[in-house]
Amino acid sequence: MVFRFLHSSDLHLGRRFANIAEPPDGNLRGRLMEARFAKIRALAGAAQAQGAGHVLLAGDTFDSATPSPQVLRQALIAMGEAAGVEWWLLPGNHDNLRHAEPVWDEITRDGPANVHALRDTSPVEIAPGVMLLPCPVPVRATGRDLTEGLPGIATPEGALRIGLAHGGVVDFTESGEQIPPDRDRSAGLDYLALGDWHGRLAVSARTQYSGTPEQDRFKHGVRGHCLAVTLTGAGAAPEVAEIVTGDFLWSDVALPLHEGEDAAAALEALLPATGRRDTLLRIRASGWATLAGHAALRAAAVRQAPEFALLDLVTEGLGTLHDVTDLDAIDHAGAMRLAAARLMDAAGDAALSEDDRDIAAAALNRLYVYATEAPR
Repeated sequence: MVFRFLHSSDLHLGRRFANIAEPPDGNLRGRLMEARFAKIRALAGAAQAQGAGHVLLAGDTFDSATPSPQVLRQALIAMGEAAGVEWWLLPGNHDNLRHAEPVWDEITRDGPANVHALRDTSPVEIAPGVMLLPCPVPVRATGRDLTEGLPGIATPEGALRIGLAHGGVVDFTESGEQIPPDRDRSAGLDYLALGDWHGRLAVSARTQYSGTPEQDRFKHGVRGHCLAVTLTGAGAAPEVAEIVTGDFLWSDVALPLHEGEDAAAALEALLPATGRRDTLLRIRASGWATLAGHAALRAAAVRQAPEFALLDLVTEGLGTLHDVTDLDAIDHAGAMRLAAARLMDAAGDAALSEDDRDIAAAALNRLYVYATEAPR
């Protein structure tokens, strides 16, 4: 027996990206929302190209328990239009059974025939000799491992056993929700498709996180993936292939600077040569720069930002080197020079708290920019 399917999770359809600072005259949030919706067609196309008749979504298809009617209905229509593809939707923590009950009711009642809501733990024969063992999330925080019942679920002898669950293999909060990393072995699974972790992660050959098909945070540094999985028989190791589906790249890069370095040139040197329109780039500057270097760095970021979906320069870790030349650039005498000198002294005063020194340094940077950019 050869059975091929697609494993994906965490579409989070309807996410509004309220935490993203919208660039001037931009529509980044709208583009990010549309990119998530476009993953339905991307997954359908990948399944068709791979000869996979089934897409397993391991939770959090929707970002909330109350997606808008447009988000829900348009998603179902898009899935229904995927010829030859069966969709298996598992409730996750964001769209759990209790709080999203009307959503799952509507999918069950009015959804296309090829879209299936997995609302209980009953095994489902999704193809001859292939049993799907779902572990739907009943409430947002369960306090228990939802895969614990899998070892006791009987299936016909020789049938392929595929587990589908949403949760963490490592429980950082000690809530008791940890999925054992050997669950595939204890439950005799040929494959355990997991969701919740948005990055691609192979726990073992048979236990895998696909990650989200469209990234949504500065964490994983790659475009979204889905997994094409081929099972060749009960007990045989699965064949797993990564398929890139993401449109946007969320990239978090470090920019260490040292004394005397051209900060603006260093920033421009690390910028990607291609794909800027679909790149959200966060640059974390560290090390040391003069006041002039700080100003040049910010100016370079402002100059390059329109070429990117988002360019965010973070300078909290970048220290400031002060000297008399910087003060001369602000003013040679008078009130501004006096204020600059006092701020420079405060920024280097070990008797002050770190927060007070940071405030003084930030104020001096602002004064420098004001003085050097203002018309004389």
